[in-house]
Amino acid sequence: MTAFSQKVKNKNNYTYQVREEKGDLNHDGKMDKITVKMDTVDETRPLRLQVFLSQPNGKLTLAVSSDKIIEPQFPTENHGKFNGFQIPNFFIEKGVLKMWSEIKGGNITYHFKYNKGNFELIYVDKLTSDTTKGYVDENTIFTETKFNLITGVRTESDEKLGSAEAPKVRKKRVLIRPLPKIQDFKFSDKNRY
Repeated sequence: MTAFSQKVKNKNNYTYQVREEKGDLNHDGKMDKITVKMDTVDETRPLRLQVFLSQPNGKLTLAVSSDKIIEPQFPTENHGKFNGFQIPNFFIEKGVLKMWSEIKGGNITYHFKYNKGNFELIYVDKLTSDTTKGYVDENTIFTETKFNLITGVRTESDEKLGSAEAPKVRKKRVLIRPLPKIQDFKFSDKNRY
């Protein structure tokens, strides 16, 4: 008798809770909740974001779940090495879900707003520096990008650390329609904004 085995991937190993945040996301006056859980069985340590909305009966229902929005801690392309970034932080402010993430040379904050059953990306705020030495000095240039996806206005400003000069500002209009939804958003999309 011959037996064959297959490597079966169980999708329900997101058991370790890393983040939890509560607040009113759909403006109904009730507390909603987001959680970030890690799959500790998968060697890449993927993360899952879930958004739960409160119902009239007081219970929470799953509104959206994404395994793509947060980069795994040990991505396959890194061949077992840590990605170098902390797990994103989430905040709920004035009905907006904000995701703050580290990126190469800085950080980025995504703003998602609940609209007609979806969480849409409405604003991106990014801060990066051109430092290559591992530290900041008087020659370091910081670039701040503010992108309002509703109006399509994207503003970039460059400022040298400690400089008295006014920042160099670039403005352009970039319309993205339809607005990206949280369930379709991938961590690699950070390069688009």
